[in-house]
Amino acid sequence: MHRFRLAGHKYWLQLMRWLRLSGPWEMKVEDFVDDWIASPPMAYLQLKEAIEHEDSTFQDFASIIGNDPAMVARLLKIVNSPFYGYPTQIETIQHALTIIGVTELSELVLATTVLNQFQGIPRRLLNVDAFWEHCLTCGSASKILAGYLHESELDRMNVAGMLHDIGRLVICKKAPKQAELIFYLCETREEMICTVEKEVMGFDHAEVGASLLKAWQLPPRLVEVVACSHFPERAKNFPVDAAIVHVADILAYQIQLGGSGERIIPMIDDVVWERTKLTPEMVESAQEDLRKKFEQQVDAMAQSD
Repeated sequence: MHRFRLAGHKYWLQLMRWLRLSGPWEMKVEDFVDDWIASPPMAYLQLKEAIEHEDSTFQDFASIIGNDPAMVARLLKIVNSPFYGYPTQIETIQHALTIIGVTELSELVLATTVLNQFQGIPRRLLNVDAFWEHCLTCGSASKILAGYLHESELDRMNVAGMLHDIGRLVICKKAPKQAELIFYLCETREEMICTVEKEVMGFDHAEVGASLLKAWQLPPRLVEVVACSHFPERAKNFPVDAAIVHVADILAYQIQLGGSGERIIPMIDDVVWERTKLTPEMVESAQEDLRKKFEQQVDAMAQSD
């Protein structure tokens, strides 16, 4: 039996009655992320600014990251994990920079700082460990698929995959009652989360996530991909990236590693085949590659808290 059905029919009637008495949902998606606008991933933004200055050194980059000891610990656990497979122990951020490079480390900084802002979500709403696994799986799948298409900047695709569902965490933190109802309706009706979110709130978690990333002044490319990851046909400027993350999300569900609350595995949108050179054979091959890599990657990052 699904976890939300265990609460009983009477509980859900009471919850829906409470929401009706609370009045119509009038909050706009832009207002929904207000609580986090003042807390952008500063380490990433500072690191990005330093990278853009030609005179910056590895010592400058290491100093920025070193201001957050907890982040240093997380990152060193990641780069010393079997996923990276380096034969010697990496003991400092400066050493890590020389091994994996500034770009990849900065992407890891972005993903870890953003996702760690949403601690304390009740397990009845979302299994955060499973959510982490889904994010990691989707990031890896995005990178694998982009490699098949010979796309540049594979780390960019990794981050887009990891952050595509960030809006779901925002909803769980900002509106837990609505989130609880959304998950319940998804289970009882067997509908997609985005569909029910639109019905209950007037917008979905993809829009929320994109709004937050835009408010943080993160790259427009990342903002659009997050906004269109579930509906790649809506992507105007970066359709290939959106299509890749869309497929990666589906692969993550198909191999049943982690989860972000979705009960129905969506179908690959036909626009994917039209906008990319992906083939069903490539997707199947990517799925197998993902299975082989996943165990090590989860150990690399999910244990880094």
